[in-house]
Amino acid sequence: MSNEPEATVIKGLPENARRPLNEGEAYVPLVPQDGVPEVTPRSVALGLIFCAIFSLAAAYLALKLGQGIEAAIPISILAVGLSRFYARRSTILENVIIQSIGANSSHVVSGAVFTIPALYMLAAEPGSGVAYPTLLQVTLVSFLGGCIGILFLVPLRYYFMVENHGEFPWPEATATTEILVTGEKAGNHAKVLAVAAGIGALHDGLVGLFRAMAENIRLKHVWVGDQLDKQFLHFNFLNSAATLGIGYIIGLRYTAVMAAGSVFSMFVLVPLVHAVGQHAPEVLLPGRIPIGQMVPMQVFSAYVRIIGVGAIAGAAIMGVLSSMPSMIRSIKNNLEGLRHQDTRSATTVARPERSIALPMIGIGLVITVLATFLFFTFGIGIQKAFVPALVGTLLVTVIAFFFAPVAARAIATIGTNPISGMTMLTLIITGFVMLKLGFSGGVGAFTTMMVGGVVCTALAASGAFSTDLKIGHWIGATPAKQIAWKFVGTLVAAIFCGVAMYVLSRPEGGGAGTAFGKTIAAPQAGAMKAILEGVFGTTSMPLRWYCFGLGVALSVVLRMVELPALGFALGMYLPIELNTPLFLGGLLSYWVNRPKAGTNEADAKERENRGVILASGLMAGGAIMGVLIAALKFKWESGFPLFSYVRDLADGSEVKVSGLFSSMVDGPAAERLGILALVALSAYVVVYSRRAKAAE
Repeated sequence: MSNEPEATVIKGLPENARRPLNEGEAYVPLVPQDGVPEVTPRSVALGLIFCAIFSLAAAYLALKLGQGIEAAIPISILAVGLSRFYARRSTILENVIIQSIGANSSHVVSGAVFTIPALYMLAAEPGSGVAYPTLLQVTLVSFLGGCIGILFLVPLRYYFMVENHGEFPWPEATATTEILVTGEKAGNHAKVLAVAAGIGALHDGLVGLFRAMAENIRLKHVWVGDQLDKQFLHFNFLNSAATLGIGYIIGLRYTAVMAAGSVFSMFVLVPLVHAVGQHAPEVLLPGRIPIGQMVPMQVFSAYVRIIGVGAIAGAAIMGVLSSMPSMIRSIKNNLEGLRHQDTRSATTVARPERSIALPMIGIGLVITVLATFLFFTFGIGIQKAFVPALVGTLLVTVIAFFFAPVAARAIATIGTNPISGMTMLTLIITGFVMLKLGFSGGVGAFTTMMVGGVVCTALAASGAFSTDLKIGHWIGATPAKQIAWKFVGTLVAAIFCGVAMYVLSRPEGGGAGTAFGKTIAAPQAGAMKAILEGVFGTTSMPLRWYCFGLGVALSVVLRMVELPALGFALGMYLPIELNTPLFLGGLLSYWVNRPKAGTNEADAKERENRGVILASGLMAGGAIMGVLIAALKFKWESGFPLFSYVRDLADGSEVKVSGLFSSMVDGPAAERLGILALVALSAYVVVYSRRAKAAE
């Protein structure tokens, strides 16, 4: 017999949940009463476990593809599904806490991986003067930024949630809330999600760990590959369940734009650069050998990718500039909201409206800002750091104060947070201030990027936390409890994000350098690195800046013809092997959601839901396996026997399993098997999704 209160099984939100309230009308949430279990050992433990797992997955995908993931929906599905295994099913308020804690994974990771890898890339360049970030530095940047973003949003909770009830669409909050309130159906989806995650992990494990089939399908064993090579063209297809899943979630339109950018790079710019540059006998920096001796991917890495970096930077900054009037209006409205705070005592308001008192928020901000100052003073390893630390702390505080609420409003209206462009502006402002203070070269670049990392995480945290508060407002969670546990989730996400970045940054086989910008694309960070190089002049290669400027000009043209400039630019920067499975995932999404004869609206919605759940499972399972493979190949600097055993087991790039698969690596059989596996994976997603019925 379940002890769950009756209020938690109501099938749907109140009628006035998503519309503006009439005069004198009040919103009563789904669970208005006291006494419903909310913060329990179960909800906290599951929230922290999901936070750790999805932090690893989000870091892997954001570094690999430049695309962040939203963990709220899969975590909500898992929270509801797992409650079936307890004698007392979890209440909906417990599930809100699980989701709220676990969702830290996506925004904390986004803030860190879009910025800090740029320092790894700079540090790997001879003579840059930039140090490699430590695990502790990455963790503190993420944690401090997350805390600042939360603290700057809390005073606006009443303004966003109560005063503007029904004014914003809240797309992500709406989707997550629907999952939490449907209960039983979401529980059924949890099994589908878990099975898909297992399939994704198995597929990517067979590819990347056991080398049972080709990881990159180049078509070099068939006629097509030979013909492409003769024309100095290059095609590659990454055999990855995780990439296929995220492509499905992104959708056909955006993945097609990214694929178009990749085709433009590999089939237009690469052969064009080679056709012109092969007549130059000398080395043209940043290339390492004459262009006439290069293969297509070397031309892409040395020259064409820099054009993509310029296009990313131009698109991101233009996006911010074009939305500047809206941002200014948002800042004015937010300041107005601060002047109309809810000053009622916590003892005089209903439980669903009990927040943290403003004096406590002020104390928290003072402590966090002071901790940020101490981190910039003693934690980034520069001498005479007092002045840059003070200036950096002031910049973090001011920029986060104005831009964090703007990020929250963007999430509330369109569900997208423009943190890349705002972070680039932060880097430009901070960089020029550091130059004025006399901090140039590697020291100035390192300090500037640390400031940018804190700001980027703050903006991501503020936007994501507004979604959590809205979910809690609709359902009836206690805001004070959501806020308190959000800090704990932020710490866990920061730790696991730091671990993932530290492991993934190391090149395969150990040695000097970094994997970022090479085997791990980290496209957003690549654009941030170019901003730092432009401000501090850490490189003096004219051709690099010509390529960068060409990319900026291209982004302007793309915006003029109303193409998604940032998506096209990301496609230009990312290797073609990443964009091809993304595009395949987008195609699968289109095929699943095509109208089906004799299907009613409810069945069509169920097909759509199942497809997203399958894709989320493939994405999560494959991403976790990607981090696990990187950890197995990691050269642990320890004499602990387990580490030595793992190092020996994963020696090189493949695991020897009785020699069963070693002879297949990179051969025709491995490539054909990889193609068959991708076809089977695609058929699984399409057929199983198209068979979904609402009655199930």
